[in-house]
Amino acid sequence: MNHRFSLSPGNITVHMVGIGGISMSGLAEILMHRGIKITGSDLHESDITNRLKSMGAVVFPFHAASNITSQNLVVYSAAIPQDNPELVEARSKGIPIMERAELLGVIMDHFQHAVAVSGTHGKTTTTSMISQVMLEGGLDPTVHVGGLLDAIGGNTRIGNSSWFVAEACEYKDSFLKFRPSLAVVLNIEADHLDYFRDIEHIRSSFETFLSHVRSPGTIVLNFDDPQTRLLSKSLTRPFISYGLKSPEADWTCEDVTFENACASFTVYHKKSSWSTVRLSVPGLHNVSNALACIAACHALGIPQTAIIKGLESFKGTHRRLENKGTRNGIRVMDDYAHHPTEIQATLRSARALASGRLFCVFQPHTYTRTYELLDDFSRSFALADTVVVTDIYAAREKDTGLIHARVLADGINRNTGNAVYISDFADIVQFLNDNAQSGDLVITMGAGDIHKVGDMYLAAVSP
Repeated sequence: MNHRFSLSPGNITVHMVGIGGISMSGLAEILMHRGIKITGSDLHESDITNRLKSMGAVVFPFHAASNITSQNLVVYSAAIPQDNPELVEARSKGIPIMERAELLGVIMDHFQHAVAVSGTHGKTTTTSMISQVMLEGGLDPTVHVGGLLDAIGGNTRIGNSSWFVAEACEYKDSFLKFRPSLAVVLNIEADHLDYFRDIEHIRSSFETFLSHVRSPGTIVLNFDDPQTRLLSKSLTRPFISYGLKSPEADWTCEDVTFENACASFTVYHKKSSWSTVRLSVPGLHNVSNALACIAACHALGIPQTAIIKGLESFKGTHRRLENKGTRNGIRVMDDYAHHPTEIQATLRSARALASGRLFCVFQPHTYTRTYELLDDFSRSFALADTVVVTDIYAAREKDTGLIHARVLADGINRNTGNAVYISDFADIVQFLNDNAQSGDLVITMGAGDIHKVGDMYLAAVSP
């Protein structure tokens, strides 16, 4: 238990640097619900900051030492540099400062039943699936998820129970601040190599994360993933396993069929038929996510009928194979995929949905990831007919000349010969105008602002 800060209501004010971020804003809502006053700063006004202001938060549209007065705690996200004037002022005044993930860990500690979903891919979708099942089961959970889920009207839901569910991100070992009562590990792959040395370093962090699970507690592991299976061998406590291709796992499935890219399948628990499930979200990867959800929710004691109904009514989260609209018979979708494994899984689903050709507009995310995984990225776009590669989205990084998007386009062309590099979003829209035809599917892909291309294309005047 973290004793640096108490969530007990009282005359407490917390200042949040970068309050407009999707995770920070959700944490602000949870704190406000507990009677804690919130101030914050963000350089960008948005629907999120306006919503927080309407709830009573004081939000400054700039970072300045003058924003720090007599707050009891200052919270910052990993993207905020240590020389930020508000952090500097807080230190000079002796006000405690805390990283966002640590605050999430403190919040998690205040719930008797806390579920944390970890893994390189699938966290948002699986966390959302579990949340929807919990709602169906009447558990009234507090939910903190890294995407927008229509079932909870955003990325955060304030419940009035002892149940809490959240994503657990491994970047910079953020999830080591958490002590969940149930932890899910979906997969472990090479990513965030600007922080981790290699795959062994990443797996070691996941091992430490699982050592923080409360006792008694529950661990759910994907046996299809080689690194997660390897991790299971070092565990000294019981765990629950699942897998599509691992018959020895506790939870498996058979008879997988697809209609409009959405799967139906029979679920088996310890080799006995458990039920048939029909998903409303596309792709084989979502069958795996659904098995993780079933394994977790069954362990939590949620009735079978609620698990099935919650899963079957789950329509997905925004930016996960999200339908954006249709123009001239051309369907436009958007997806957050920014890692080679995610790209391939998303393109498999998109390929099944496309009656004509498949255009993928890809925005690489961070220079480090693009450089370290260049060969894997270069082999990831075989299922697309045409890949438009645009400039790398820097996010938290600076361009040091390490890598350029043209290098990725060249790498794709050496493997599958289907890439073109276009820098400007307006030029990408023109390229799509010139080349896409009725029946084709255009999918924008990446963790940055590439979704704007789909919006621009749908809003453009038809040629």
